[in-house]
Amino acid sequence: MAVERIKCLIIGSGPAGYTAAIYAARADMKPVLYTGLEPGGQLTTTTEVDNFPGYPDGIDGPTMMVQLQKQAERFGTEVRIGMVTSVEFAKEAGGIHKAVVDNKTEIEAESVIISTGATAKYLGLPSEQRLRGGGVSACAVCDGFFYKNQKVAIVGGGDTAAEEATYLANICEHVTMLVRKDEMRASKAMQHRVNSRKNITVLYNTEVEEVIGEQVVEGLKMINNETKETSQIDITGLFIAIGHKPNTDIFRDQIDMDDTGYIITEPKTTKTNIPGVFACGDVQDKDYRQAITAAGTGCMAALDAERYLASIEQEVEA
Repeated sequence: MAVERIKCLIIGSGPAGYTAAIYAARADMKPVLYTGLEPGGQLTTTTEVDNFPGYPDGIDGPTMMVQLQKQAERFGTEVRIGMVTSVEFAKEAGGIHKAVVDNKTEIEAESVIISTGATAKYLGLPSEQRLRGGGVSACAVCDGFFYKNQKVAIVGGGDTAAEEATYLANICEHVTMLVRKDEMRASKAMQHRVNSRKNITVLYNTEVEEVIGEQVVEGLKMINNETKETSQIDITGLFIAIGHKPNTDIFRDQIDMDDTGYIITEPKTTKTNIPGVFACGDVQDKDYRQAITAAGTGCMAALDAERYLASIEQEVEA
Protein backbone atom coordinates (compact mmCIF):
# COMPACT_ATOMS: atom_id res chain seq x y z
CA MET A 1 0.00 0.00 0.00
CA ALA A 2 1.49 3.34 -1.09
CA VAL A 3 1.82 5.88 1.71
CA GLU A 4 1.59 9.63 1.14
CA ARG A 5 2.68 12.23 3.73
CA ILE A 6 0.85 15.58 3.83
CA LYS A 7 0.59 18.56 6.17
CA CYS A 8 -3.18 18.86 6.41
CA LEU A 9 -5.89 16.32 5.65
CA ILE A 10 -9.49 17.52 5.46
CA ILE A 11 -12.08 14.76 5.71
CA GLY A 12 -15.41 15.78 4.17
CA SER A 13 -16.61 18.62 2.00
CA GLY A 14 -19.49 21.07 2.45
CA PRO A 15 -19.26 24.67 3.73
CA ALA A 16 -17.10 23.67 6.71
CA GLY A 17 -14.62 21.55 4.76
CA TYR A 18 -14.24 23.92 1.84
CA THR A 19 -13.87 26.98 4.09
CA ALA A 20 -11.23 25.15 6.12
CA ALA A 21 -9.51 24.31 2.83
CA ILE A 22 -9.53 27.95 1.68
CA TYR A 23 -7.88 29.14 4.89
CA ALA A 24 -5.48 26.21 5.11
CA ALA A 25 -4.36 26.64 1.51
CA ARG A 26 -3.80 30.38 1.97
CA ALA A 27 -1.64 29.52 4.99
CA ASP A 28 0.51 27.31 2.73
CA MET A 29 -0.56 24.11 4.49
CA LYS A 30 -1.16 22.43 1.12
CA PRO A 31 -4.39 20.73 2.24
CA VAL A 32 -5.76 17.60 0.64
CA LEU A 33 -9.54 17.31 0.91
CA TYR A 34 -11.46 14.08 0.42
CA THR A 35 -15.09 14.76 -0.48
CA GLY A 36 -16.75 11.69 1.01
CA LEU A 37 -19.81 9.95 -0.40
CA GLU A 38 -21.76 13.20 -0.81
CA PRO A 39 -19.46 15.83 -2.35
CA GLY A 40 -20.66 19.21 -1.13
CA GLY A 41 -22.60 17.79 1.81
CA GLN A 42 -26.24 18.40 2.68
CA LEU A 43 -26.46 21.61 0.64
CA THR A 44 -26.29 19.59 -2.57
CA THR A 45 -29.83 18.42 -1.77
CA THR A 46 -31.08 21.98 -1.21
CA THR A 47 -32.59 23.79 -4.17
CA GLU A 48 -32.39 27.38 -2.91
CA VAL A 49 -30.04 28.95 -0.38
CA ASP A 50 -31.38 32.37 0.54
CA ASN A 51 -29.75 33.01 3.90
CA PHE A 52 -26.02 32.82 3.14
CA PRO A 53 -24.50 36.34 3.14
CA GLY A 54 -23.26 37.63 -0.19
CA TYR A 55 -25.99 36.19 -2.40
CA PRO A 56 -28.66 38.92 -2.61
CA ASP A 57 -30.70 36.94 -5.14
CA GLY A 58 -30.09 33.56 -3.47
CA ILE A 59 -28.26 30.62 -4.99
CA ASP A 60 -28.98 26.93 -5.41
CA GLY A 61 -27.05 24.62 -3.11
CA PRO A 62 -25.12 22.57 -5.69
CA THR A 63 -23.91 25.72 -7.48
CA MET A 64 -22.76 27.22 -4.21
CA MET A 65 -20.75 24.09 -3.40
CA VAL A 66 -19.10 24.10 -6.84
CA GLN A 67 -18.10 27.73 -6.29
CA LEU A 68 -16.67 26.96 -2.84
CA GLN A 69 -14.70 24.07 -4.28
CA LYS A 70 -13.27 26.24 -7.07
CA GLN A 71 -12.28 28.90 -4.54
CA ALA A 72 -10.50 26.31 -2.41
CA GLU A 73 -8.72 24.91 -5.48
CA ARG A 74 -7.67 28.40 -6.61
CA PHE A 75 -5.47 28.68 -3.52
CA GLY A 76 -3.95 25.24 -3.99
CA THR A 77 -6.27 22.78 -2.24
CA GLU A 78 -6.19 19.34 -3.79
CA VAL A 79 -9.78 18.10 -3.86
CA ARG A 80 -10.07 14.36 -4.32
CA ILE A 81 -13.13 12.19 -4.81
CA GLY A 82 -12.93 9.47 -2.22
CA MET A 83 -14.03 8.36 1.22
CA VAL A 84 -11.86 7.95 4.29
CA THR A 85 -12.73 4.45 5.51
CA SER A 86 -10.54 4.19 8.62
CA VAL A 87 -8.25 6.32 10.76
CA GLU A 88 -5.55 5.83 13.34
CA PHE A 89 -4.83 9.01 15.27
CA ALA A 90 -1.58 9.61 17.13
CA LYS A 91 -2.07 10.32 20.82
CA GLU A 92 0.86 12.69 21.34
CA ALA A 93 1.40 16.22 20.05
CA GLY A 94 3.55 16.13 16.94
CA GLY A 95 2.50 12.59 16.11
CA ILE A 96 1.56 11.51 12.62
CA HIS A 97 -2.08 10.64 11.99
CA LYS A 98 -2.96 7.88 9.55
CA ALA A 99 -6.02 7.53 7.32
CA VAL A 100 -7.02 4.96 4.73
CA VAL A 101 -9.05 6.09 1.71
CA ASP A 102 -11.44 3.70 -0.03
CA ASN A 103 -9.78 0.81 1.84
CA LYS A 104 -6.65 1.05 -0.30
CA THR A 105 -4.76 4.36 -0.13
CA GLU A 106 -2.91 5.28 3.07
CA ILE A 107 -2.38 8.92 4.00
CA GLU A 108 -0.11 10.21 6.75
CA ALA A 109 -1.00 13.69 7.98
CA GLU A 110 0.54 16.12 10.43
CA SER A 111 -2.91 17.59 11.08
CA VAL A 112 -6.48 16.48 10.38
CA ILE A 113 -9.66 18.53 10.04
CA ILE A 114 -12.88 16.53 10.35
CA SER A 115 -15.86 18.04 8.49
CA THR A 116 -17.92 14.93 7.76
CA GLY A 117 -21.19 16.60 8.74
CA ALA A 118 -24.41 15.01 9.89
CA THR A 119 -27.15 13.25 7.97
CA ALA A 120 -30.78 14.20 8.54
CA LYS A 121 -33.01 11.31 9.48
CA TYR A 122 -35.98 10.81 7.14
CA LEU A 123 -39.04 8.61 7.36
CA GLY A 124 -37.90 6.42 4.49
CA LEU A 125 -41.12 6.63 2.46
CA PRO A 126 -40.70 6.48 -1.33
CA SER A 127 -43.02 9.46 -1.79
CA GLU A 128 -41.00 11.45 0.76
CA GLN A 129 -37.68 10.69 -0.92
CA ARG A 130 -39.10 11.52 -4.34
CA LEU A 131 -40.17 14.98 -3.20
CA ARG A 132 -37.01 15.99 -1.36
CA GLY A 133 -36.24 19.39 -2.84
CA GLY A 134 -39.83 19.63 -4.04
CA GLY A 135 -41.39 20.54 -0.73
CA VAL A 136 -39.90 17.98 1.65
CA SER A 137 -37.18 19.45 3.85
CA ALA A 138 -35.26 18.60 7.01
CA CYS A 139 -34.56 22.23 7.93
CA ALA A 140 -37.36 24.69 8.68
CA VAL A 141 -34.95 27.56 9.32
CA CYS A 142 -33.32 26.95 5.92
CA ASP A 143 -36.45 26.49 3.81
CA GLY A 144 -39.42 27.81 5.78
CA PHE A 145 -39.32 31.19 4.06
CA PHE A 146 -40.37 29.60 0.75
CA TYR A 147 -43.71 28.62 2.33
CA LYS A 148 -44.68 32.03 3.63
CA ASN A 149 -48.45 32.30 4.14
CA GLN A 150 -48.91 28.65 3.12
CA LYS A 151 -50.04 25.52 4.93
CA VAL A 152 -47.30 23.14 6.01
CA ALA A 153 -46.77 20.11 8.25
CA ILE A 154 -43.91 19.05 10.49
CA VAL A 155 -43.08 15.57 11.79
CA GLY A 156 -41.51 15.11 15.21
CA GLY A 157 -42.16 15.46 18.92
CA GLY A 158 -38.85 16.65 20.41
CA ASP A 159 -37.46 20.09 21.19
CA THR A 160 -36.21 20.60 17.64
CA ALA A 161 -39.62 19.80 16.14
CA ALA A 162 -41.37 22.08 18.64
CA GLU A 163 -38.92 24.90 17.97
CA GLU A 164 -39.24 24.56 14.21
CA ALA A 165 -43.04 24.37 14.43
CA THR A 166 -43.04 27.64 16.35
CA TYR A 167 -40.68 29.18 13.79
CA LEU A 168 -42.91 28.07 10.93
CA ALA A 169 -46.00 29.41 12.70
CA ASN A 170 -44.51 32.90 12.48
CA ILE A 171 -44.41 32.82 8.68
CA CYS A 172 -46.90 30.17 7.54
CA GLU A 173 -50.69 30.32 7.49
CA HIS A 174 -51.03 27.04 9.40
CA VAL A 175 -48.75 24.32 10.78
CA THR A 176 -49.88 20.74 11.41
CA MET A 177 -47.57 18.91 13.79
CA LEU A 178 -47.51 15.10 13.64
CA VAL A 179 -46.39 13.35 16.82
CA ARG A 180 -45.98 9.58 16.65
CA LYS A 181 -46.72 8.97 20.34
CA ASP A 182 -49.48 10.21 22.64
CA GLU A 183 -47.25 12.95 24.01
CA MET A 184 -44.32 15.13 22.98
CA ARG A 185 -40.76 14.45 24.06
CA ALA A 186 -40.13 18.20 24.03
CA SER A 187 -39.56 20.11 27.26
CA LYS A 188 -42.58 21.61 29.01
CA ALA A 189 -41.48 25.10 28.00
CA MET A 190 -41.32 24.13 24.32
CA GLN A 191 -44.68 22.34 24.51
CA HIS A 192 -46.20 25.47 25.99
CA ARG A 193 -44.85 27.55 23.11
CA VAL A 194 -46.43 25.16 20.61
CA ASN A 195 -49.78 24.94 22.41
CA SER A 196 -50.02 28.71 22.76
CA ARG A 197 -49.96 29.26 19.00
CA LYS A 198 -53.42 29.32 17.46
CA ASN A 199 -52.17 28.35 14.00
CA ILE A 200 -50.47 25.12 15.15
CA THR A 201 -52.51 21.93 15.29
CA VAL A 202 -50.89 18.99 17.06
CA LEU A 203 -52.00 15.49 16.02
CA TYR A 204 -50.90 12.76 18.41
CA ASN A 205 -50.51 9.06 17.55
CA THR A 206 -50.23 10.18 13.95
CA GLU A 207 -47.79 9.13 11.25
CA VAL A 208 -47.25 9.93 7.58
CA GLU A 209 -48.56 7.28 5.24
CA GLU A 210 -47.87 9.08 1.97
CA VAL A 211 -46.71 12.46 0.71
CA ILE A 212 -49.06 13.50 -2.09
CA GLY A 213 -47.75 15.20 -5.22
CA GLU A 214 -45.81 14.39 -8.37
CA GLN A 215 -43.29 17.25 -8.75
CA VAL A 216 -44.07 19.22 -5.60
CA VAL A 217 -45.82 18.53 -2.30
CA GLU A 218 -49.58 18.98 -2.60
CA GLY A 219 -50.88 17.12 0.44
CA LEU A 220 -50.36 14.55 3.12
CA LYS A 221 -52.04 11.24 3.82
CA MET A 222 -51.84 10.37 7.53
CA ILE A 223 -52.74 7.40 9.68
CA ASN A 224 -53.64 7.23 13.35
CA ASN A 225 -51.47 4.41 14.68
CA GLU A 226 -54.03 3.52 17.36
CA THR A 227 -57.35 3.62 15.49
CA LYS A 228 -55.81 2.93 12.02
CA GLU A 229 -58.03 5.67 10.63
CA THR A 230 -56.57 7.61 7.71
CA SER A 231 -57.01 11.29 6.93
CA GLN A 232 -55.68 13.78 4.45
CA ILE A 233 -54.71 17.45 4.49
CA ASP A 234 -53.62 19.92 1.82
CA ILE A 235 -50.12 21.29 2.35
CA THR A 236 -47.29 22.67 0.20
CA GLY A 237 -44.38 21.87 2.51
CA LEU A 238 -43.42 18.96 4.78
CA PHE A 239 -40.64 19.34 7.34
CA ILE A 240 -39.03 16.31 8.93
CA ALA A 241 -37.65 17.00 12.42
CA ILE A 242 -36.85 13.56 13.84
CA GLY A 243 -33.15 14.18 14.37
CA HIS A 244 -29.76 13.99 12.69
CA LYS A 245 -27.02 11.37 12.80
CA PRO A 246 -23.47 12.76 12.86
CA ASN A 247 -21.16 10.99 10.42
CA THR A 248 -18.61 9.93 13.03
CA ASP A 249 -18.66 6.12 13.04
CA ILE A 250 -15.05 5.75 11.84
CA PHE A 251 -13.80 8.00 14.67
CA ARG A 252 -15.43 6.07 17.52
CA ASP A 253 -13.14 4.95 20.36
CA GLN A 254 -10.54 7.51 19.26
CA ILE A 255 -12.25 10.88 19.65
CA ASP A 256 -14.43 12.07 22.52
CA MET A 257 -18.10 12.29 21.51
CA ASP A 258 -21.38 12.93 23.25
CA ASP A 259 -23.97 10.18 23.68
CA THR A 260 -25.44 10.84 20.22
CA GLY A 261 -22.11 10.75 18.38
CA TYR A 262 -21.33 14.45 17.95
CA ILE A 263 -17.63 15.23 18.35
CA ILE A 264 -16.83 17.23 21.48
CA THR A 265 -14.58 20.23 20.92
CA GLU A 266 -12.95 22.51 23.47
CA PRO A 267 -15.06 25.64 24.12
CA LYS A 268 -14.45 28.46 21.60
CA THR A 269 -12.12 26.22 19.55
CA THR A 270 -12.33 23.30 17.14
CA LYS A 271 -9.79 21.24 19.10
CA THR A 272 -10.70 17.64 19.88
CA ASN A 273 -9.12 15.52 22.62
CA ILE A 274 -6.48 14.42 20.10
CA PRO A 275 -3.62 16.90 19.48
CA GLY A 276 -3.59 17.94 15.83
CA VAL A 277 -7.13 16.75 15.10
CA PHE A 278 -9.86 19.36 14.71
CA ALA A 279 -13.60 19.17 14.02
CA CYS A 280 -15.87 21.72 12.35
CA GLY A 281 -19.37 22.05 10.96
CA ASP A 282 -22.37 19.87 11.71
CA VAL A 283 -20.21 16.99 12.94
CA GLN A 284 -19.70 18.97 16.17
CA ASP A 285 -22.71 21.33 16.07
CA LYS A 286 -26.14 19.95 16.89
CA ASP A 287 -27.69 23.31 17.79
CA TYR A 288 -27.36 25.64 14.78
CA ARG A 289 -26.68 23.43 11.72
CA GLN A 290 -26.52 26.31 9.25
CA ALA A 291 -24.19 26.73 6.27
CA ILE A 292 -22.87 30.04 7.61
CA THR A 293 -22.05 28.65 11.07
CA ALA A 294 -20.42 25.60 9.49
CA ALA A 295 -18.27 27.88 7.33
CA GLY A 296 -17.31 29.89 10.41
CA THR A 297 -16.09 26.82 12.28
CA GLY A 298 -14.27 25.69 9.13
CA CYS A 299 -12.29 28.93 9.28
CA MET A 300 -11.61 28.31 12.98
CA ALA A 301 -10.40 24.76 12.32
CA ALA A 302 -7.87 25.89 9.71
CA LEU A 303 -6.56 28.62 12.01
CA ASP A 304 -6.35 26.16 14.92
CA ALA A 305 -4.50 23.67 12.71
CA GLU A 306 -2.11 26.34 11.44
CA ARG A 307 -1.26 27.42 15.00
CA TYR A 308 -0.82 23.81 16.06
CA LEU A 309 1.62 23.07 13.25
CA ALA A 310 3.54 26.28 13.97
CA SER A 311 3.88 25.32 17.66
CA ILE A 312 5.17 21.87 16.71
CA GLU A 313 7.75 23.40 14.35
CA GLN A 314 8.92 25.74 17.09
CA GLU A 315 9.38 22.81 19.48
CA VAL A 316 11.41 20.93 16.88
CA GLU A 317 13.62 23.95 16.20
CA ALA A 318 14.15 24.51 19.93
